[in-house]
Amino acid sequence: MKRKIIIGLSVFSLIFIVSGMYAVISIEKATAKLDTLIRLHQIEILREHLLIEIKRSQTDLYLKDTKFARSIDTVVTHVRSMDRMIDTCIECHHTAAVADRIKTLHAQIERYKDALSRVFTIRANTERRRTEEETALVSGMSLITNVNSITALTNAKLQKTTQAAFQEIANTKKTLYIILACIPLLAIGLAIVFINGFTRPLAEILHATRRLKLGQLNYRIGELRDEFGEVAASFNAMAASLKEDCLRMQWAEQLIVLGEMAGGLAHEIKNPLAGIKASMEVLSDDPSVTPENRVVLRKVLDQIRKIEVILKSLLNFARPPKPHFILTDVNSVMDATVSLAERHPAFSSRNGNMIEIAKDFDRRLPDIMADPLQLQQIFMNLLLNSADAMPEGGAITLYTSHRAEEPSVRIRITDTGHGIDDATIDKIFQPFFTTKAQGTGLGLAITKGLIEQHGGSIEVVNEPQRGVSFTINLPINQAEEVRT
Repeated sequence: MKRKIIIGLSVFSLIFIVSGMYAVISIEKATAKLDTLIRLHQIEILREHLLIEIKRSQTDLYLKDTKFARSIDTVVTHVRSMDRMIDTCIECHHTAAVADRIKTLHAQIERYKDALSRVFTIRANTERRRTEEETALVSGMSLITNVNSITALTNAKLQKTTQAAFQEIANTKKTLYIILACIPLLAIGLAIVFINGFTRPLAEILHATRRLKLGQLNYRIGELRDEFGEVAASFNAMAASLKEDCLRMQWAEQLIVLGEMAGGLAHEIKNPLAGIKASMEVLSDDPSVTPENRVVLRKVLDQIRKIEVILKSLLNFARPPKPHFILTDVNSVMDATVSLAERHPAFSSRNGNMIEIAKDFDRRLPDIMADPLQLQQIFMNLLLNSADAMPEGGAITLYTSHRAEEPSVRIRITDTGHGIDDATIDKIFQPFFTTKAQGTGLGLAITKGLIEQHGGSIEVVNEPQRGVSFTINLPINQAEEVRT
């Protein structure tokens, strides 16, 4: 949006500057044309005055030797005015053709002046004076004719030039009026675009916040552009995070209630079950019981032991035992757990295929403060889980590692099983979630709880080729404090 605002304002400023420059240039051109017209009209007036002065001199010549004859000073004044005006015409800027006509006219006026001078200076020779008067009159008439023709020609051109100039000025005025009318409209249009660009996304975001306030955590803002798109994406991410947090809080509350119920239920069942178990053991040891009945009693005892295991898991989940932290060598605990696991029936031959366990331990792994029994339970749960995922046999690899700059040790357990479905991989640590036919769904949940009691974390990912990998991070800061 910022970029659009900058571009819009830049375009508007450019249009405003170009319009201003056009207005200034148009005014300058109109002013120049008007100056030219004024100068042309002044020249035209000058020609009219020149013609008037020539006619005055011609009149002076006609009135000579009559009772209306004018004084020699008046005649001289008229001649000087005519001479001054023709000099002014010569000083003006003209085209080459006009300049030639002005020069010809100037020469003709000079001859006319000479003729007038001779007429008014000759006294004795009457015949010659009459000849000069006729020559002067003819020259004057020719001069008047010549000036009239020049004036008529320039008047026609001046009229066309004036009409063209006024038409161009009128067109310029119309263009300026259109520009002046368009600039406010353009400003209003840009303002409407910018206001819509601000208000519509803001209204959408405000509507979304109100929906979120009402508890509609599934509501998402549609696609917005520019910076508002980033705000919308952040809002959608926040709404998704809030929904996940709410679901986790609901799940946590359900777990608390479920744990309390499971603990109470396990406690209530445990005592009667112990009595039933003791009674079954007594009956199974009774010599009067037939072998067939003794087999049945042993099966009952096996089922009671399975119930006891489930009850123990429920109690561990509902009231997990507090860890007893001591300085612990993780590699040693892993070795002991592997020795126990290899004797477990789950690691026996399956269709002639064995489950192999490989170890890749970091021998420089520092000791940590942990409960070794709980660590053994964690590792055993994960090993059994991996074994269950490989009914046709396979391999389990155990890794331990530590980086000097990290305040934790890392344990990784990788198998070559069938992996975990993407739809369920995020649910495997949830209590009572299981994909096994006879599973309780508490093994991995208890494992995760025990790891978190140690201040650690666990995560699971599918391997690129086959199987899954469980990664455990356990802090070592407590071990460092003991050593110091």
